[in-house]
Amino acid sequence: MSKRARLIKESELEQLLSLYEYLIPEDPKLEIDSTLKKHWDDILSDPSLFYVVVEEDGKLVSSCNITIIKNLTREAKPYGLIENVIIHPDYRNKGYGTLVLEKALEIAGNMNCYKVMLMTSRKDEKTFHFYEKSGFDRREKTAFVLRICIRRRFN
Repeated sequence: MSKRARLIKESELEQLLSLYEYLIPEDPKLEIDSTLKKHWDDILSDPSLFYVVVEEDGKLVSSCNITIIKNLTREAKPYGLIENVIIHPDYRNKGYGTLVLEKALEIAGNMNCYKVMLMTSRKDEKTFHFYEKSGFDRREKTAFVLRICIRRRFN
């Protein structure tokens, strides 16, 4: 495969949001206004946030983001957290997901991370197998999630 993963460009926000419609279809569509543009600029200028993409036929077909988190254990080495892994349905099973994960792991290595964790809301074995083929171990840790907006309703 001649395609390569790379960091996203500032001008690709609209394409990324279109790709995210396949990630969480029930999410409301974000309008690109001045507030969102400022948020996007903040993301792009944050040295701990990296958005990785693969482009095919002039459009983004795969993406993930990795956050590098500073740490005071493990010799004060940081760790990475990968989320929002998405491959456009028309481009699945072509290696694009592997490309974005490999690039994210390369970034983590360059940032001297001692580990990388990956979060997914998917529950199917095919997805788990994909991540395990990339080196992730689902038995290594247990994740718990609390959605802040839901918790606020009960307080």
